[in-house]
Amino acid sequence: MVDVIESGKHELSLGQKLWGYVALTKPRIIELLLITTVPAMVLAERGWPGLLLVSNTLIGGTLSAAGANTLNSYADADIDAQMKRTAHRPLAKHQVPPKHALLLGVTLGAAGFLYLWTTTNFLAASISTAALFFYVFVYTLWLKRTTTQNIVIGGAAGAAPALVGWAAVTNTTPLGAWLLFLIVFLWTPPHFWALSLKYKEEYAAVNVPMLPVVKGVAATVNSILRYTVALVASTFAIALTEDLGWIYLGVAGAAGIWLTVKALQLRADPANPMSLFHASNIFLTLISAGIVADVLIFS
Repeated sequence: MVDVIESGKHELSLGQKLWGYVALTKPRIIELLLITTVPAMVLAERGWPGLLLVSNTLIGGTLSAAGANTLNSYADADIDAQMKRTAHRPLAKHQVPPKHALLLGVTLGAAGFLYLWTTTNFLAASISTAALFFYVFVYTLWLKRTTTQNIVIGGAAGAAPALVGWAAVTNTTPLGAWLLFLIVFLWTPPHFWALSLKYKEEYAAVNVPMLPVVKGVAATVNSILRYTVALVASTFAIALTEDLGWIYLGVAGAAGIWLTVKALQLRADPANPMSLFHASNIFLTLISAGIVADVLIFS
């Protein structure tokens, strides 16, 4: 990232300008959101759904998520500029004009809906766009700055790709799709509360009521442990309903024990919350990979 460009004193290169627009979409978050899309499609098909359908679903989902993240960046520009963790973002550093960010977010969101509608089906497109609206209007503009439950409720937006993936294959969202949704929904609070422990003082400084800011560290690590246990339990629930075999059960069992140990370690010593934060990313990746491997090998 380049240094802050103020009042036109320095001209940005074309590459720097382009990167500013790409960074608005938060590509690393998009990668994480789409991790559950492919497993949902594989489960729905009980096999490989075909490269074209998978590619189209991922492209459409990426456009929608990019639009949601860009609009989130636009809405949060004021607090991003005040937090060390986010001060490098394009709007905080004046790399992109705010009106351009707003236009980009709306355009990407509309493109995501149209792409999914034309290449998959209306249900998948509608779920993806509903998640965008929920993320922007319910989570970003309402919950984030008003309640400690912001991450809990807002997690529904991040869990939506599981529904999108299933709907793209079958044009339905049965129990299995909702159980995948539940896994990501329960994964979200431990993941982001660990991050908020790391940046507790920064959130407090900008009056964002994250759980550790309002309830304290002890209450937060206890909540992380409770949600982790519920998360691990949910990974076994889907094994029962979707007839997943020993490959998935082995992966889910090992990953679940590992993440639970991490949560217990955090409760005993909250000094290193990022260890659990990174472990939760690996956990979700392992669960997704376990589903795909199990279905493709045994189908």
